[in-house]
Amino acid sequence: MTEQSDQPLDATPGGDARVPVLAIVGRPNVGKSTLVNRIIGRREAVVEDVPGVTRDRVPYEASWNGRAFTVVDTGGWDPDARGMAQRIAGQAEIAISLADAVLFVVDAAVGITDADEAVVRILRKADKPVVLAANKVDDARTEAEAYSLWNLGLGEPYPVSALHGRGSGDMLDAILKALPETPPESEAEVGGPRRIAIVGRPNVGKSSLLNKLAGEDRVVVDNVAGTTVDPVDELVELGGRTWRFIDTAGIRKRVKSASGHEYYASLRTATAIDRAEVAVLVLDAQQNISEQDVRILQTVREAGRALVIAFNKWDLVDEERRHYLEREIERELVQVQWAPRINVTARTGWHIDRLVPALDRALEGWETRIGTGALNTFLGRLVAEHPHPVRSGKQPKVLFGTQATTAPPTFILFTSGKLDAAYERYIERRLREEFGFIGTPIILQQRPREKRKR
Repeated sequence: MTEQSDQPLDATPGGDARVPVLAIVGRPNVGKSTLVNRIIGRREAVVEDVPGVTRDRVPYEASWNGRAFTVVDTGGWDPDARGMAQRIAGQAEIAISLADAVLFVVDAAVGITDADEAVVRILRKADKPVVLAANKVDDARTEAEAYSLWNLGLGEPYPVSALHGRGSGDMLDAILKALPETPPESEAEVGGPRRIAIVGRPNVGKSSLLNKLAGEDRVVVDNVAGTTVDPVDELVELGGRTWRFIDTAGIRKRVKSASGHEYYASLRTATAIDRAEVAVLVLDAQQNISEQDVRILQTVREAGRALVIAFNKWDLVDEERRHYLEREIERELVQVQWAPRINVTARTGWHIDRLVPALDRALEGWETRIGTGALNTFLGRLVAEHPHPVRSGKQPKVLFGTQATTAPPTFILFTSGKLDAAYERYIERRLREEFGFIGTPIILQQRPREKRKR
């Protein structure tokens, strides 16, 4: 057995959205969060064993031997909590259904507990690859105790010390064997159907919309507690073309254990947005625009994806609601005024045909490129008409600009000094007025000129 050093494992920030997912499960106090931090190579996972902490957790990107994967910490399970079996089943089943493989962490010093055996029963039903980690094996003497975990029937236990890194290399090698190989992005995604993520809060009509687009009931439209659906991409014919819809409607809130479901629903949404080219945010036109809606919008912007906003259930909106909705849009959607908006009724199919033109406009804006000459002519005119305010006796200027990439449009501005955030917003607004960029975020990167040293 190869011993590992105290050094953290390599981590890949912001890795490929298509990398496989590893769910880490186990009861409290087995060192699971410490092991997560060991795997990702930085202290990000909260080392706390209170059930429900997963509400604020995020997926972590990591890599080992040149292969990237996403680590999902499912939080600890308290064996003394009421309804332990239900809590274990509720969180573990969702985590496992979303994962490509599972790392099951057991405290080797304590041995097999009733809670561990309850998780094992779920793992056997799930038919997902499982790697068994016998944690807190800090020396050769306790390594022998780890092999009693063969009795769990999950195969070879890998003795590790999350605290010191001992044995973590062998465990990670086993994890890579359990995780599927993913084809390069260029082989799997580029050149295929355009990828559209349908996102939004529960019960806004995402499933109904996808079913109406597909022309059949492909997604379960049901709010019964515990309904979960494995992530599935749907190929749909619309406007004479094939589109790949990445559905996020499969996760339902489970009564009395919403925190775990909300967490995995948000993970599912973020993953779908990362894989997509355009996100369609479905809002219930009857309800107020919520903080959760705004968070999803922020996720789309940060991911650099194109955006279309669909107000669903429009047939139920009266004149008074429309008046207040316009005010909400001005207030809550001010950061995404550039996104095409459509009003639809997924249940009846009313105005569903407006989705494809909106998607086309968003994709066109997302892939728009401006020539360097045209861009600098525009920037020169902009600076002449509206120069940057003087700050502390200095007035930064835009010297030159270039569009580095599309999807999303990304511009590099070479300046004589750092521009104010307000002036950056002014440049973005004028870019949209001049060149369109409908349905896409714009990224501006500044390169202030360095002062020459005398």
